Parts: sequence; structure tokens; C-alpha cells
Amino acid sequence: MCRLFGLSSAPRRTRATFWLLDAPDSLSRQSHRDPDGTGLGYFAADGTPRVDKAPIAAYRDRGFAEEARQVESTTFLAHVRFASTGSLEARNTHPFEQEGRLFAHNGVVEGLDALDDHLGEDRSLVRGDTDSERFFALVTRETREHGGDVTAGITRAARWIAGHLPVYALNLVLVTPDQLWALRYPDTHELYVLQRAAGGRHGTRHLDHSGSNGRMRVHSEALAAHPAVVVASERMDDNPDWRLLEAGELLHVDSGLHTTGRLALPEPPAHPLTLDDLRPDAAASQKAA
Repeated sequence: MCRLFGLSSAPRRTRATFWLLDAPDSLSRQSHRDPDGTGLGYFAADGTPRVDKAPIAAYRDRGFAEEARQVESTTFLAHVRFASTGSLEARNTHPFEQEGRLFAHNGVVEGLDALDDHLGEDRSLVRGDTDSERFFALVTRETREHGGDVTAGITRAARWIAGHLPVYALNLVLVTPDQLWALRYPDTHELYVLQRAAGGRHGTRHLDHSGSNGRMRVHSEALAAHPAVVVASERMDDNPDWRLLEAGELLHVDSGLHTTGRLALPEPPAHPLTLDDLRPDAAASQKAA
């Protein structure tokens, strides 16, 4: 299953080190279940988006996955991909960038011909083959049509897809240089948020999060002194303050780390999909590791 991770320390820039696929198990064991891409998105000091990503299985490029990449940003977005739609190429690897925003998705949407028709000329925003990037293009268009209101853009795009297309899951994280959004829809996959005080539970510790399957680890000494908000597909430590987003909840973290959640999609998908409905490769990508 794809893994999502988002972090905001806004308005402060934070230095963090990301290990993607630096699993505690051996490389020989990992080779039997190689993921289909890893990516890290962040922002330069002037707000320019930066994305480092690689389709691991396509090129056996373990250098990206194993190297500790230490970068500085106010917001971060990391993703480990298990492909359901689209070939194993960099253009299909998350995060995606459109109009200065970064986006990653965990789930499956079908009926892509209908989505392409609905996108019209905005289909040109899509460089790859994935359902995820098409979903992002719809978010981008709706955001533009609502005067740059990302909350409205995500809500309108997700409601249209939920009402018109077969949906398995629409979990997403979207970041700008100083804000973060996360959506869990419906209740197919988990998505958690942690509002982390400076130093964490004990007030003196740096951030050191590790996923249970070793797919991702994040370390930041700077967050021993500063607060942050973290969103992840799984609880990444034993902090009891991790909260599971409600099905249909859209979380927004603003430029001052103020966090709000609203039920943006109260109704289930009009055309829900189960694992049995998916193609074998898509079903395999959505199962828990």
C-alpha cells in the first residue's frame, strides 16, 4: 500500500532528514516486495517547489531510497508508491507539482476517460498516466476557479469524483510553502494527524518517526525546539496524541500551525469499489503490507 507523509513547521523552516525505504530488514528481503517509486517534495526559501523522486523498481536506483537526504523547508511531503495505474516511470511517481503546489495520493479512481472529459483543456496539466495526477489536475482547476481557495478546490474535486466515478479511496496530502491539507475518504485506508509540541511528549526530544514497515523514517533535531504538525498513513511512534481522521474529513494546517478539520464529504461514494472489484495489480497495491 502507498504511504503518505506530510509535515508542517510553518512559519519556521526546519531541517529534516528523510530515509525512504531504509528498512530494518535486509535489502534481499526488500527485493521481494520492491515498491514502485519514492518521492520527497519540499520548498526552497523563495517558495519554489522542489521534488526528488525515482521509480525504484524500474531502474533499481537504490541510491535515492537509501541515501539520507537532508533538506530544509517549512512543509514537506513524502510518498512511497505501490503502482495501481501508470507505468513505472518518474513522471508517474509522487509527489506531483502543479501551479506551485505539491500533491500525493493513496487510493484508486476508475473511469479515467470520464475524468479526462471532465478536465477538458486542463488535462494538459497531467504529464503521466496516473489517476492520482488527474485527481490533482481537477483540484488545481477547482482551486483556480475558486480564487485560489485550496480547501474549496479539494472539496469540489473530491465531491465530483465521489459522485460520478468508481472510487476505492481518495486519501491525499497537498502542501504549499506554508500550508498543508489532508483528506481521508472514505474509510478504506487510515490517515493520522499529530499536533506535535516542541520536543514532543517530553518537551526535550527531536522528531524521529519511523513507519512500522520500515518504508520511511524522518529525523529532525530542529523540532526539539519548535512545534510541528505531522500527517501520516500510520502512527509512526508511540505518542498517544495521534488522531485518526474521520472518513470524509478534510484537515487544514495554516501558516501559523493552526489546525482545523471539517467533514467535507459526508456521504459515501456513489460507486464504491472493493478489493474484489479492482484489477489484480491495483488490488495488490491497496493491500496493507
